[in-house]
Amino acid sequence: MEGLRWVLLLIGAIVVAGVYLYSRKVSQRPPPTERRKEPSIEVVSDPAGEPLEVTEPYLEDPAADAVEPVEEEELAKPELASEPPEQMIVTLRLVAGKQRYFKGDELALALRGLGLRHGKFGIFHRYEGTDEKKTIFSVASLVEPGSFDLKNLKDQEIPGVSMFLVLPGPMDGPQAFDLMMTAARTLVQGLGGELLDESGSTLSIQRERFMREEIIKYQHGIKGR
Repeated sequence: MEGLRWVLLLIGAIVVAGVYLYSRKVSQRPPPTERRKEPSIEVVSDPAGEPLEVTEPYLEDPAADAVEPVEEEELAKPELASEPPEQMIVTLRLVAGKQRYFKGDELALALRGLGLRHGKFGIFHRYEGTDEKKTIFSVASLVEPGSFDLKNLKDQEIPGVSMFLVLPGPMDGPQAFDLMMTAARTLVQGLGGELLDESGSTLSIQRERFMREEIIKYQHGIKGR
């Protein structure tokens, strides 16, 4: 009996020593390298038995804030150009009246004396400087098609002319109108005749002022766009 006790004590000592040595060996192992946890999907069921997908919280990706590349087609798209303003045409008429007609050569000479030149569409134009692309106002014959035949001016009998300016133009609107009115009055003084408005009525001082005010309103409307 005494011998059995010593055997059990020896076995117990061996077990305790083994546990102690194993615990020291485990504690001395280096910690495992921490790995990034990848998102996973866990499938569970609702009370009705239908499967539901439950996803772990979204892990931020460093590349998520990167700017997306712009397509070449988007870069190549031109900006939409603004629409041009609606034009305004101001018209006067100079008619021969009682004398019935103007002589073609005398009329052309008077127009040239006012700085107008024969040009596009066969009519006379007053340009800003020497640039023929910058027309301030124009003068056309009231005889269709409105052009002046320079080769046969001496034989032409012209009942009147139409003087008109198109806005916006190369010059300030009211200034261009004043320039055209000055030319019209000069023609009346040199050739005779009568000034009419666009409707064929006698051009009064009140009508002239009203036309000028309309031009000013139009110009302010363009600047306010």
